[in-house]
Amino acid sequence: MAAFWESLRLALDGLKANRLRSALTMLGIVIGVTAVIALVSFGQGVQDFISAQFESLGSNLLFVFSSAPSGGRLGDIKLLTMSDAEALTNPLLASSILRAAPQFDVFSLVVSGRNEKTISVSGVTPAYQHVRGWEAQFGRFIDETDILTSARVAVLGTTVVRSLFSDGTDPVGQTIRINTLPFRVIGVMAQQPSSGFADENEVVFVPITTAQTRLGRARQRDGSYQVSFITVQAVSEAGMENAASEIASILADRHDVEYRDEQDFTVLSQSELLSVVGSITGLLTVFLGVIAGISLLVGGIGIMNIMLVTVTERTREIGLRKAVGARHRDILLQFLIESVVLTVVGGLIGIGLGFLASVAGSALIPDLSLRVTGGSVALATTVSTVIGLFFGIYPASRAASLNPIDALRYE
Repeated sequence: MAAFWESLRLALDGLKANRLRSALTMLGIVIGVTAVIALVSFGQGVQDFISAQFESLGSNLLFVFSSAPSGGRLGDIKLLTMSDAEALTNPLLASSILRAAPQFDVFSLVVSGRNEKTISVSGVTPAYQHVRGWEAQFGRFIDETDILTSARVAVLGTTVVRSLFSDGTDPVGQTIRINTLPFRVIGVMAQQPSSGFADENEVVFVPITTAQTRLGRARQRDGSYQVSFITVQAVSEAGMENAASEIASILADRHDVEYRDEQDFTVLSQSELLSVVGSITGLLTVFLGVIAGISLLVGGIGIMNIMLVTVTERTREIGLRKAVGARHRDILLQFLIESVVLTVVGGLIGIGLGFLASVAGSALIPDLSLRVTGGSVALATTVSTVIGLFFGIYPASRAASLNPIDALRYE
């Protein structure tokens, strides 16, 4: 133990003798650890944000999309229709389903006075607000009368209101134009949390029948009307699996699907969607960590380079220590400690800077919660220590292997 403390003292003395060089050597590790902490924190923050967005959609939800069957083409399938949505709410066929909200989206130009906005206008039914748990704060939402009469009425999100009525005019009762057709604004949706990644308030809702007949071409050859997708709400969380089975059974029968590889629709739950997106964002986090880790590798190479220079500069000192009885392991330990001290101190500074970067990121993007986790700190600390050992072994071994007579003669 005494030998260790003596090696530690000598190592610290050696680092103090070249303070500027030691600080510049640590800089690569500092930058690398800061990057790892900040980027991993950012990746995890994005994951948390996306999870929160899916949870805010509503509870017990399933999403039904048209999709190409295995080995088939999208053009060969039967698209989802209003009749499909109505069949899913038949209590005799689907006892586990509470509501079904079909939606038909049309990319449109929305104009009010001199203000205009190009946006995806969503044709929906009254069930939408119940499935999503999102209602109009001012005015009203679309009702059954609007659906039956294909009324030209619209409900706006708050972001759209700010864009089209920037002078502060109350939008309810005003007339806007969607693809040159006049629509009367009947309501404004309640404010939804949003961030720089997605804005839930940038929406325009119209009756689905209006979107299908006046804004888009949704009529099929058989007279049915196409929908973009259907959001289904199960009776309970425990009944999600039964609801998914009922959806698959009903649609398979309606679309003449006999075998699984002929299925021309996809049923996804919130958890499945979240799992898919989570795997993607997880890969993003790993990718960001690897990119940041490259700077740690560069910092480790810099430490090896400086340690080799240090060994060369202190050859006579090493020879003198060996001449007075220092053993091979004493010299090895001294230079290994120098290398590890550089990386550990640099790592600690990097952790502090990474924490500050996360705090600054949260301040710049309020809705994105960036946090430094114990796992990322442990990873950064472990990696920096391992780098110190790995890149310090060769210079330390070289120093310990010097012949004391040759070292004393070195000029």
